[in-house]
Amino acid sequence: MDIDEATRQCDGVIEAVREAVVSDRAFLETILVGLLARGHVLLEDVPGTGKTLTARSLATVLGLSFSRIQFTPDLLPTDVTGTNIFNEQSREFEFRQGPLFNNVVLADEINRAPPKTQSALLEAMEERQVTVDGETRDLPDPFFVIATQNPVEHEGTFELPEAQIDRFMVKTSLGYPDFDGELSLMKRRSNRFERSPSVEPRLSHSEVKELQEVPESIRVDEDLMRYALELARATRLDPRVDIGVSPRGSQRLFEAIRARSVIDGRAYATPDTVKAVAVPVLAHRLVLTAEAQVNDVEKRTVIEDILDETPVPTID
Repeated sequence: MDIDEATRQCDGVIEAVREAVVSDRAFLETILVGLLARGHVLLEDVPGTGKTLTARSLATVLGLSFSRIQFTPDLLPTDVTGTNIFNEQSREFEFRQGPLFNNVVLADEINRAPPKTQSALLEAMEERQVTVDGETRDLPDPFFVIATQNPVEHEGTFELPEAQIDRFMVKTSLGYPDFDGELSLMKRRSNRFERSPSVEPRLSHSEVKELQEVPESIRVDEDLMRYALELARATRLDPRVDIGVSPRGSQRLFEAIRARSVIDGRAYATPDTVKAVAVPVLAHRLVLTAEAQVNDVEKRTVIEDILDETPVPTID
């Protein structure tokens, strides 16, 4: 699949999902960046904005298998990964796959599960495999996690470990639709019997895998690599930041730059490409100082300030 075809396919996927979800195009583009770059996406939003519908619609449009895991305080790691069950007939233990064994996994309200269960996702998200009772099993390819969390409720929730947050390539939010968008939701509901809208598959499993290979051909000049790295390293020196972007984060930034270039229909990256992905890729990785938190400093503001202060290279 060449870049032009990949861009057309991305446009088609976005428009197909928007038939079910009322959202900004930029929101869906950010999610596609995570998919194309073989990363994962964290959605932080209030209930009822369409996070679950977005994940389910995306999986359907891509022609991929889908599962939804409702994270709760009593959820066990084996409820996610699967477990060995004793077969009375064969008198042997058989592995019963958990919901992680799907292409698109919605980890709904991920911060409601205790750290032990959240940690079950670490190996899956990074290594694309799970280990149960000492035996390692590969997860389906592609494997894409969309996790959600509520930014308002804190009772009955557990803070995501930094190691967990760092494994999400991008973090974004859907937000409330504007008046016309919400009116469109009502009109769509009046034209169907089902409560939730439905979409049709547009791609196949093999086409999605081909699509994920296209970013590997994107050219990123060394000056642009240096620019992206300067942005990531600047977070470690900012006085408002206690822990800055890790080397894994800077690598994910590079991968997101290439994926974004495909969506934009270019065979090469530009400084604008870097700016387009810097906030969703870098902001959630920061750990702010206690003083910055008391002063209500936002993580995205730190990245935006660094973008303003860092010299932009001239690309021929």
